[in-house]
Amino acid sequence: MPIDAIVFDKDGTLFDFANTWGGFGRSMLLRLSQGDEDRATELGRVIGYDFEHGRYTADSIVIAATVEEIAEVLILHVDGMTLQEIVDLMNAEAAAAPQAPAVPLVPFLESLQKAGIKLGVATNDSEHPALQHLESVGIREHFDFVAGYDSGHGFKPGPGQLLAFAAHVGVEPSRIAMVGDSLHDLQAGRAAGMTTIGVLTGLAEAEALAPMADVVLPDIGHIPEWLAQN
Repeated sequence: MPIDAIVFDKDGTLFDFANTWGGFGRSMLLRLSQGDEDRATELGRVIGYDFEHGRYTADSIVIAATVEEIAEVLILHVDGMTLQEIVDLMNAEAAAAPQAPAVPLVPFLESLQKAGIKLGVATNDSEHPALQHLESVGIREHFDFVAGYDSGHGFKPGPGQLLAFAAHVGVEPSRIAMVGDSLHDLQAGRAAGMTTIGVLTGLAEAEALAPMADVVLPDIGHIPEWLAQN
């Protein structure tokens, strides 16, 4: 079937994961450890982050988990803070993180809209930072729908966000593509009955995404050509 709508993951899909979130990890861990780099290094190991080199491991919880899930892991190793305080700190750091677009996003999104394709974002980030990230690079207006894990539709790998997008734009899930860089994204797409497109601007390798993807592309910029060929 033709694709009439596309819902994108945010981190690792619209934005290059490593170039966007490396600095966030460092600043967030330093705040949690009150500037103690040795302690920050230890906390980094807990969430799969190499503090010294500013890199995430391929199995880091930060890649696909919600802020609350990450905070639930960290709180076991952080003294003197409540779960909500850790969530608030992470959201504040995330909202301020400079975003590194995976491709020039404005012309890419405009080309899809001119083709009549409805666009959405489904992220396991909180909704407020997600909106700030889209606005920071001038692309918020290009999306018909934006949902975070706290928007009331659940979170990936559940299909709730994707089905809410389908209902919002009035397009059958079978005519929608879900685009993401992690298995959580693609599992959500499969559960929603959508075409699934994996991209390699996150940390997962093609071999890891392939079992859940109808196609794996280098980045979202290859989507128009793939749609035209299929």
